[in-house]
Amino acid sequence: MRTLVVLPTYNEILNVESMLRALRNAVPSADVLVVDDGSPDGTAKKAIELAEELGSVEVLQRSEKSGLGGAYRAGFSWGLERGYDHFVEIDCDFSHDPAALPTLLDAAGNHDVVIGSRYVKGGHIPQWTFLRRFISRGGNQYASIMLGLKVADSTAGFRVYSKSALEKMDFATVSANGYGFQIEMTYRARRAGLSIIEVPISFTDRELGESKMSGAIVGEALVLVTQWALLRPFGRAPR
Repeated sequence: MRTLVVLPTYNEILNVESMLRALRNAVPSADVLVVDDGSPDGTAKKAIELAEELGSVEVLQRSEKSGLGGAYRAGFSWGLERGYDHFVEIDCDFSHDPAALPTLLDAAGNHDVVIGSRYVKGGHIPQWTFLRRFISRGGNQYASIMLGLKVADSTAGFRVYSKSALEKMDFATVSANGYGFQIEMTYRARRAGLSIIEVPISFTDRELGESKMSGAIVGEALVLVTQWALLRPFGRAPR
């Protein structure tokens, strides 16, 4: 099983070295593709230097920041052209623990889509306040109910997709970014009849660097979910 870890970066100079080393330790047989959106802080340059040392690391440099969804679409396309069987999504800020990857990849042997979930039994978010957890979980429940996802954590960004899953979902036409990208990918997977499993993970807030999360990203997700739900009866929602 050839596995490609797709690692989007933008101004992650404080994290990229530690993350690449952690990935190499956690999944030594996997290849890593750093998709950098023109980071002005030298993230791509650092990743290229580490690629020479660590091996099995490639860097895809893009000219400008165009969102998480765009980075993953580019990374998935790059990997499919090179014959990879499974594709990992993971954040570079250590909110997702690379040590959990073997468990997710093990589940990928029997499922098309594996989601590292905060909201199934065994999942944890130790640093979040009750209010923040309430808002996040409420948004996930809203998306699940409105779109029939039957998934507790559709906004989760720690995932594994099989090659066939990406092809059946027509991921290249996914238009959303941020949380909306993860929800749309989940929706397409469900509509395609793919096997989805949620594996519990512990989610931790970043310690180094600045968060890319914003109110606009959350707002995009809520608007898109509502639009897709309204279009469902007419067969015009994302496929």
